[in-house]
Amino acid sequence: MKEIINHSTDPYFNMALEEYSIRHLPADDNYFMLWQNQPAVIIGRNQNTIEEINSSFIKEHGIKVVRRLSGGGAVYHDLGNLNFTFVVDENQDFANFDKFTRPVINALKRLGIKAENNGRNDLTIAGKKFSGNAQYKHRNRLLHHGTILFNSNIEMMVQALNPSPEKISSKGIKSVRSRVTNIYEHLPVPVTIEEFKQILTEEVFRLELAPAVHHLNESDRQKIIEIRNNKYASWDWIYGTSPAYNVRKTANFSWGRIDIRLDVKRGLICGCKIFGDFFSPRDMDELESSLIGTKYREEDLTKRLVEIDLRKFFPQSEGDKLQALFCST
Repeated sequence: MKEIINHSTDPYFNMALEEYSIRHLPADDNYFMLWQNQPAVIIGRNQNTIEEINSSFIKEHGIKVVRRLSGGGAVYHDLGNLNFTFVVDENQDFANFDKFTRPVINALKRLGIKAENNGRNDLTIAGKKFSGNAQYKHRNRLLHHGTILFNSNIEMMVQALNPSPEKISSKGIKSVRSRVTNIYEHLPVPVTIEEFKQILTEEVFRLELAPAVHHLNESDRQKIIEIRNNKYASWDWIYGTSPAYNVRKTANFSWGRIDIRLDVKRGLICGCKIFGDFFSPRDMDELESSLIGTKYREEDLTKRLVEIDLRKFFPQSEGDKLQALFCST
C-alpha cells in the first residue's frame, strides 16, 4: 500500500485524480489517499443533478457541483469534511465495505469514540451518520471512497442538498440535520483535523511493513488536469449525463395561469407543452418547438427566450417574471 499525498481542494481535480488513480497508476501497487474539498455537492454517478441540489442556494454561495464515478447518493463537502480513497485489486471486495471502514472505526476508538457500521455503507456515532461510502470497479481494480464529517458546516449541508420528500419520509426522518453528526461533537479531548488525519493514516498502514509514498510527477498532473477540464468540470458530465426526467412549473399571473411541462434528456429539452387559461395571439406549438434542443440550464434558457421574445406570445405579461419562471432550474 502506498500513500498519495494530495493537497488540492479543487473538487474537479480531486475527482479526476481518483479516476486517474484507478485507470492509470501502476496496478502492481495499492493506494490510499486523504483529501479535502472546497464547498461542493458531489452527485452519485446515476443521479439526476437538479433533483439533488438547491440550485439557487448553491449559485448564491458559490458551491461547486461535481458528479463522481461511483453510485450512491449526493453528499456535501467542505474543509471540515475529510475524504479517504483506496485503490486496490478487486479480489472479491466489491461491496465489502467493512474492510475499508475498519481503520476509521479504529482511529475513532483511539480517540475515545465508539463508531459502528450501520447498514451497507454508513458509519454512525450514537445512531447518527458521520460517514458515507461508495465503490467503483474498473476491470480488476476497485476504488473505495468515503466521507468523514469532522467539523463540517451542517447548516450549509442542509441548505445545499435537496433530498426528495420520499427519501426522507421512507426513513422516518424529518430533516438531514437530525440524522448526521460531526466527529468533533463527540471528542472527549479536542483534536484537530490534521491530527485526526495522522491517526487515521497510522491505522490504515498499521500492518504495512514498509509504508511508502507514491509521488505524482508532472506528467501525471497534466493528465489529471486534462481529465478535470474535459470531464469533471464540464456541464455535459455534471448535468448532461443525468437520467431523463420531467419538469413542471406553474404560476398565476394577473393575465392568467400558466403550466409549463418540460421533458429533459441528457440535459437537453426534448419535449415541451404549455397549458393555461391565458390568451395568446400566437400558437403555443411555435413556442414549444422553439425550446426543443435547448440545454436545461439558466443561461441557455435565458438566451433562447430572448431570441424568441416571449412578449410575442404573452403581450400582456410581465416579461421578466415569466422568463424567470421558464429559466428557474
